[in-house]
This record gives sequence, structure tokens and C-alpha cells, in this order.
Amino acid sequence: MPPVPAAVTPVRLILASSSPRRREILSSLGLKFEVRHADVDETPRRGEGAAEAVRRLALEKARVVADSEKSSLVVGADTLVALDGVVMGKPADPEEAARMLLALGGRTHEVLTGVAFVKADEEFVHAGVCRSEVTFKKISEATASKYVGTGEPLGKAGAYAIQGAGGDLVEDYKGSFTNIVGLPVAEILRSVVRFGIERLEWAR
Repeated sequence: MPPVPAAVTPVRLILASSSPRRREILSSLGLKFEVRHADVDETPRRGEGAAEAVRRLALEKARVVADSEKSSLVVGADTLVALDGVVMGKPADPEEAARMLLALGGRTHEVLTGVAFVKADEEFVHAGVCRSEVTFKKISEATASKYVGTGEPLGKAGAYAIQGAGGDLVEDYKGSFTNIVGLPVAEILRSVVRFGIERLEWAR
């Protein structure tokens, strides 16, 4: 990451995401932040690998918001699942969610989250990718159908939420848990130190 000038006053932090999971992670760190929705097409491009896609999408989200919030530090993020090089985003419907879960059953897959920081008035741009591995238990069609019926898989990369009922499908994982949820804490904490992001009293 390139050097950043020391901040004289706390910099406003903006999360370029409407994801409740990412909001919860930032809130748990005691950070003061605002939320802005980034209107970006999250569809991976043809031939684009998972790492390339999440980095690009995280940057696009951060830049869209930073255009109108130039003095703030804007963080964008995007998460995808990859199994044997095949990229899995959010399922389009319950049927696709069930197919994803059955494909992941008994296998180890990667969860990749791209995180981008943009501070337009300082022309600061940084983006990286955090990787974790998740191993699923073997999953029957009945189990997949029951889980899909909860509604939780919809809107989740790979059709599961490890922090929710989807955690019951997981045999093991390696790497950052919050990365699997959607926002790697280590990357965020580095920005707190570099830019002097204001924290709530209890978190200081």
C-alpha cells in the first residue's frame, strides 16, 4: 500500500455497500461510518477470474461513491465463491441456490473478497483481495432444499451465510472468518490507523 499523509483530523469513513453483514462488521469495530449505496453491475465479465472480478467490483463501488464524497475515505467490497476455478456469485433463484449447494457439498472452495479504498481529494486508491477456504460437509438434496427454504441463501455468494444457518453446512474453514462473511477486518483496521478514522468512545 502506498504511503499516506498523516491525518490532522479524523477522516470520515463511508461504506459503499448496502450489505447488512458489512455494516455489522464495521459497527462491531466501533467505527463511525456512513453508508452509501453503490449502483454497480456485479456480474463477473466473461473469462474473468474470481480474484480479478472482486478487485474490479470493489474498486468500481468505491469510485462511484468517492466521486461525490471526495474528502472521505470510501471503502468498497465484493465477495465471490470459487470452486475448481468456477466463479459462483449470488444465485438468481432457489433452484440455482440448490445447485450451488450440492456442488459445494463435501468439497473445499475459496471465498474471495475484494476490498478497495478510495480518497479522491488525495488521489489515494488501494485495492486488494483476501482469500479464505471453506470445506462443506456432504449435503443431500433434502438438506439443500430445506436450507434454501429458509430464504437465507438468496443474495449470498455461493448461496450460503456462514454466520447464519449456513454455518451448519460447514465442516471447516481456513483464513479470515469476516472475509467469508464479506469484509476482512484486518484490511479495515489498517485504514483506521493510516487515516485516523474516528472510533466510538468504547472502542478507543
